[in-house]
Amino acid sequence: MNSSSNVVPPSAAPDKQAPAGRSRYGFVICFVLAVLLLLMACGAYAFMHPERMPNAVGELLEDEFGVNPHPVHLMRPQTAQLSLLAQIGKQIFYDPLLSASGTQSCASCHSPQHAYGPPNALSVQLGGEHLTLAGYRPPPSLTYLYRQANFSIGPDPVDMDTTPVSLADTAQQAQGVARAQKNAGVAPAAPAMVPQGGLFWDGRADTLQAQAMGPLFNPVEMANTSEAEVAQKLQRAGYAEQLKKLFGPAMMRSPVMLVDEAMSAVSRYQIEDASFHEFNSKYDEWLEGKARLSKTELRGLRLFNNPDKANCAGCHLSKPGRDGLPPLFTDTQYEALGVPRNPALAQNKDPKFFDMGVCGPYRQDIASQTQYCGMFLTPTLRNVATRQTFFHNGVYHDLKQVMDFYNLRETSPEKIYPRDAAGKVEKYNDLPAKYAANVDIADAPFDRKFGDKPAMTDQDIDDIIAFLKTLNDGYKH
Repeated sequence: MNSSSNVVPPSAAPDKQAPAGRSRYGFVICFVLAVLLLLMACGAYAFMHPERMPNAVGELLEDEFGVNPHPVHLMRPQTAQLSLLAQIGKQIFYDPLLSASGTQSCASCHSPQHAYGPPNALSVQLGGEHLTLAGYRPPPSLTYLYRQANFSIGPDPVDMDTTPVSLADTAQQAQGVARAQKNAGVAPAAPAMVPQGGLFWDGRADTLQAQAMGPLFNPVEMANTSEAEVAQKLQRAGYAEQLKKLFGPAMMRSPVMLVDEAMSAVSRYQIEDASFHEFNSKYDEWLEGKARLSKTELRGLRLFNNPDKANCAGCHLSKPGRDGLPPLFTDTQYEALGVPRNPALAQNKDPKFFDMGVCGPYRQDIASQTQYCGMFLTPTLRNVATRQTFFHNGVYHDLKQVMDFYNLRETSPEKIYPRDAAGKVEKYNDLPAKYAANVDIADAPFDRKFGDKPAMTDQDIDDIIAFLKTLNDGYKH
């Protein structure tokens, strides 16, 4: 073969610069066409919906690209080096020797690898002197509690970050107001005076310091029997000299004062350490216009906020405050949801035992206010997809079960509750029948009736769960 036949004449040789130039030219053309198509689409939308013309571009950006059309600047807590008090509190938080078993610390039930919630799928955690006793309730997450107000009863605050009306003022306002009528021993439905704030599932502690104190003396948790017992352990701890230097030798000799100050250190650790309130989820990034939601996540967000569908945002507030504070995904109020009884709990082996939240048995100060029986604190949904145990009795262990409960409780209760010996569905079976009127049946999706079409489809539920996963902290682009 004549090799010269493969030689390309100089005039026909390709210009090595041409592909790059054409590439840049093609990119410009594609970009211009894309902009024109976007403008045409917005124009068509605006023509068909002139009343919504200002929102046309924003809605298209949100629908097609998952972009937040109205980004905000979130006011996160300032970060700084931990104070000496908080540093000591951190050591106390991870110290297992403060428990009767010598093996259980605060972090055992509030694992930092699990958003300071339980590290496993147990309905309740094991504790006591030999770690053989079942707890009463699953530990809530310790994250995002820095803005939690004291427990109170009163009307909804205009802004959840304002101080609620005091109990004394509430009592004054209630004078002369007719009490709800009781019929045949049935408790009245909960009135508008809504419990809110506080810590634990029943709000019995007002401060992180008081909350930290509780597990120390709970017989099924760290199981100490007195302040003197805890004080002796603190005096032997590796950080005892730091405590002495900070508080003075006199306090070290006073068990009550020493334990009180030690728990104040734990409180400061939770307030100061950024890991307890990171606000760096994908949703936070989306709110600030730095991340895009997938179509599935965006549908889930809209269902989450839709008052006629999932209506999650009715209690789990999803929008930033007027002052730019990131949403906590809770209104910090109390609800009676009527979740089914968990037969796995030790105390539930007694058919006469009922955990009724705000009105007992673990708090007694307002036990007589039976309109609140069955009410428990609405927890934050931040990092909820990292949990493996849900509700105050740990009856569910994945988000699909939780969503099915909300969706089917009223329309198909036989799928939620057991049947008695006669075959009758035992609805709201974890609450005495006389308090059934406290259970929420007014708010969607609980406003459906037996046999109605559920508020959500299976696809809706999958989309909502996809959105809930965007609330996990530690999002990486």
